[in-house]
Amino acid sequence: MTVITNIDDLKRLYRRRAPKMFYDYCESGSWTEQTFRENVSDFDAIRLRQRVAVDMSNRTTKTQMIGQDVAMPVALAPVGMTGMQSADGEIKAARAAEKFGVPFTLSTMSICSIEDVAEHTTAPFWFQLYVMRDEDYLSRLIQRTKDAGCSALVITLDLQIMGQRHKDIRNGLSAPPKPTVRNLVNLSTKWRWGMGMLGTKRRSFGNVVGHVKGISDPSKLMSWTNDQFDPSLDWSKIEKIKEMWGGPLILKGVMEAEDAVMAAKVGADAIIVSNHGGRQLDGALSSIRALDPILQAVGDRIEVHLDSGIRSGQDVLKAMAMGAKGTYIGRAFVYGLGAMGEAGVTRALEVIHKELDTSMAFCGHRDINQVDRDILRIPRDFSGDWA
Repeated sequence: MTVITNIDDLKRLYRRRAPKMFYDYCESGSWTEQTFRENVSDFDAIRLRQRVAVDMSNRTTKTQMIGQDVAMPVALAPVGMTGMQSADGEIKAARAAEKFGVPFTLSTMSICSIEDVAEHTTAPFWFQLYVMRDEDYLSRLIQRTKDAGCSALVITLDLQIMGQRHKDIRNGLSAPPKPTVRNLVNLSTKWRWGMGMLGTKRRSFGNVVGHVKGISDPSKLMSWTNDQFDPSLDWSKIEKIKEMWGGPLILKGVMEAEDAVMAAKVGADAIIVSNHGGRQLDGALSSIRALDPILQAVGDRIEVHLDSGIRSGQDVLKAMAMGAKGTYIGRAFVYGLGAMGEAGVTRALEVIHKELDTSMAFCGHRDINQVDRDILRIPRDFSGDWA
């Protein structure tokens, strides 16, 4: 039995067990990967203040995200091709999230479909929407989301044009993998992954295949997808989608105060401060550095959540103390999924929860809803004095 003490333990096991193509897909950013790296390293600049001789009994990390009760302020972020990290990966992750009491967000570009996840879970999950040019497909996708009982729609705003990720190009990323010599050699060493894939029928994009005419093989699917992201997405289209959806709406990919103000203006219930895990605009600020100016602009008008860079419970605590109302983990749960399947996702959540709970206590608090900036030491120029 492998001893898992932190998220890095899961990452090491994940790297051994997952095909290189899908490990690289998860563990990479765009261009030079500066933003990808700083999403994590910038959390290290923030320090915690230890307090003593305080009552640490009866602690709770329970709170709410967009009015939904959660066991801790952490949701599983939407991650494309999760079902390639482990067979039926979206179902496994959704089950783990449901049992733990945190939200699961299904990506438009998932391997398991909306209907697959709904069939294998009982708690409502959230659905992440990429806005496509095909308006008929878009409207049917939103209706399918409603029919599945999803409790929130998350519109990703920062992927209307694809950022370049060098590793994906070199690996010939596809779902399922292309049968090249290099891929076949690598896959032959991943017997655990291969046995799982042989046992499932879900090996392509379940929310697209069977729902779009003329999509019969992976190459056509990838081409269709890349051509379908709508570069003309603007605030007026977001308002129309909000009206079409009619439920709680979260906007993901906000990195500037001006855009946060617009998100509040169109009536979103929450925004996610996110740079897509450093996979889009390389050279952008880390999400944690971008958080404070956005909170100052709209923190009293709309829920502000944070995504990108969360690898520990201490990261969650720092984001919450700065004023966020929730956080998201993407890579952290994928490490667990690729390492150990559903049990690995559960272990990732357990690790983060224990770190959050213990660190909160050391900082003199018993309730996650009561933490504030008083527990932090933040560099004076942390958000930057930019010209």
